[in-house]
Amino acid sequence: MRIYLTLSLAAALSAPLLPGADLWDLARQSRDVHRFSTILTAQDVRDRLSTDAGLDAAIDWCKKTAITKVYMESFRDGYQAEKPALLHARQRFLDAGFDVSGCVTTTGVGKPTGGYKPLSCYTDKPTQEKLKAIFEYAAGMFDEIMIDDFWFTDCKCPECDKARAARKATIGDTSYPVAGDTWEDYRGELLLQLSRNYILGAARRVNPKVRIIIKYPQWYDSFHERGYDVERETRDFDRIWVGTETRDRDQKGAPQYEGYFIMRWLGKLGGEKTGGGWFDPFRTTERTYVEQARQTVLAGARESVLFCYGGLLRQTGPADLEALRAQIPELLDTAREVRRRQVKGIAAYKPPNSHAEKEMYVFDFLGMLGLPLVPCHQFPADAPAAFFSVHALKDADLAAKLSRFIAAGKPVLLTDGLAEQLAGKVHLDAPNVHVLRVAGSPKSLLDLSGDDVAQLRAPLLRALGVTFRGPNGAGLYLFDDGSWVVENFNDEAAPVEIDGKSLTVPARGWLKTWK
Repeated sequence: MRIYLTLSLAAALSAPLLPGADLWDLARQSRDVHRFSTILTAQDVRDRLSTDAGLDAAIDWCKKTAITKVYMESFRDGYQAEKPALLHARQRFLDAGFDVSGCVTTTGVGKPTGGYKPLSCYTDKPTQEKLKAIFEYAAGMFDEIMIDDFWFTDCKCPECDKARAARKATIGDTSYPVAGDTWEDYRGELLLQLSRNYILGAARRVNPKVRIIIKYPQWYDSFHERGYDVERETRDFDRIWVGTETRDRDQKGAPQYEGYFIMRWLGKLGGEKTGGGWFDPFRTTERTYVEQARQTVLAGARESVLFCYGGLLRQTGPADLEALRAQIPELLDTAREVRRRQVKGIAAYKPPNSHAEKEMYVFDFLGMLGLPLVPCHQFPADAPAAFFSVHALKDADLAAKLSRFIAAGKPVLLTDGLAEQLAGKVHLDAPNVHVLRVAGSPKSLLDLSGDDVAQLRAPLLRALGVTFRGPNGAGLYLFDDGSWVVENFNDEAAPVEIDGKSLTVPARGWLKTWK
């Protein structure tokens, strides 16, 4: 058994690498397990990669950051990078030993939506044609292209509203039926058919070898509202990547555990198609930036995409990178250990395109309580313990499935919102059923006391053969061979007890045992 105790961030930053150690060499040796990559935006290509001196600086920066792959972007915010600059930069990075792929960000494509400023109206035919041309252009230079997480729309213009009411999505001269008349129905079908015809189809006609990656944002509870149909799009696209951007839990934004939850959830849905996680330095401190990397690695991602080169040169970027560089050897070692094992824990059921109602992102906050979640998109009939929220109502057979699960005597945790809607349909008075008071405010779970959290965990962990005590804000990650990780998201050291052993996890640090 090996126990690893992470140093404080300050100590890690001041500790030199071992004699002879080099992050670039380490990264190349480890890239089949986990790799670091970055995005060179279309604006980076124009402003930073258009001279050999700028390319020298970018290549040196990537090597010092353990980056072995770059995604070179051809379009963003209405600007298309010039082909000679892209081709020259691509060759320079290839010659320096990097893998190089393309990237497209679908912002400023054509007719604006009238809603979120960078988005476009994809009912508009000239905008559709521009989209097609953007991907034809990229496919002429790259055999792999990632789409940044702006492949969605919020348009409600008269043209879109008419098509929605008619339940018809028209791509070029071809119309496709839409299942219903909601915005969710219309946008999902419109973007799916555009993906098939004007992204995947158009790119493959130019370059039959091209692979297209769709990168999903971190806001998984709103995917369906803006046109992301993760089930059908994941089937269609060659690969998927996952947004694992998080912030401090006291800020407006995602709590740290969200990066883990969404990476595991989409990873289960995508299977072998799932590549890496993608995070950024915006509104972060060194601690939250490193936490994004840890959650991405713990979730089994094969790659960490650092968005983006230009962004990491300014504001919090340099300090964030200094912190990350100090942690890279440990992150790569952790990735290697995670890849050898399967996670175990409490099944957390979120069907694709499910509606959160008043329980938005409840999974993220539950994970912050030290409940080791195993996200799943299908009903977890064989799980030893499970958590269900109102999201589960997307499953038309939920009442029957849940009744069988409860009858098996396995511990079940339900939100009060779901319990209310299942009253009279499912026997909820069984001793193995526990109701979690969310009261429409998932964030309020972060206010639970240590005793409240301990009482909540006990019956669920008992089914896993594990005991754990620790404060609110300490995440627990379990593996099938008895290995475990505890990450402390608190600003104070956290005393914990796991399987009868008393330990202390440093403030904003983690403790790992590999067996």
